[in-house]
Amino acid sequence: MTKKVLVIEDEVNIAELLRLYLEKDGFQVRIAGDGATGVAEVKVFKPDLVLLDIMLPTMDGWEVCRAIRKTSNVPIIMLTAKQETFDKVAGLEMGADDYITKPFEVKELLARIHAVLRRYGQTAGSEEKKLVFDKLVINLDSYELLVDGKRVDTPPKEMELLYHLASSPNRVYTRNQLLDEVWGFDYFGDSRTVDVHIKRLREKLENVSPQWSLKTVWGVGYKFETTNPENV
Repeated sequence: MTKKVLVIEDEVNIAELLRLYLEKDGFQVRIAGDGATGVAEVKVFKPDLVLLDIMLPTMDGWEVCRAIRKTSNVPIIMLTAKQETFDKVAGLEMGADDYITKPFEVKELLARIHAVLRRYGQTAGSEEKKLVFDKLVINLDSYELLVDGKRVDTPPKEMELLYHLASSPNRVYTRNQLLDEVWGFDYFGDSRTVDVHIKRLREKLENVSPQWSLKTVWGVGYKFETTNPENV
């Protein structure tokens, strides 16, 4: 089945260039020229991936990302002309799956798109994956997180990271191990990505149960610590 990509980009030349290369690569493409239109198109077009520029009229890329995450877990790659680490971290904190800085090589962008879709597809298409702990259900089949009986909207990469950690309770993972095993060897980012996703997960899970928690092992990495390694 042909994958659909929504490009939210106000610079017409860039948007049309992206359309040209994406369609040549076999994608179905739709363009939104401003943030508000982009949010509406996610609901109508139902893309498999969103390319989202940060500098947009009506709503900037960060606002658009937040709005999309309220209703959809579609993978998002942020496009930014800014080099500052803050902008990259901000995008990840708001639920983006990856980012790329303008100007970029089209081949690199296509590689990132395929990598994100491949990672998402491998997990979504696998056998039943569901973990149950006290007041916590991590269902990777439906990409649904239940915390104390309530569904908590969680971007795909956060779900995959939490599932990976919780699958091996009390095992310590380094940041590089998590990048390799959750994001994949073809991921272009750095270890700060892991820190950002852990921070967001902690905001959702803090003080829910005394039986488990996300722990930092200083100088090493992270673990999903539990007083009972068996699912309950």
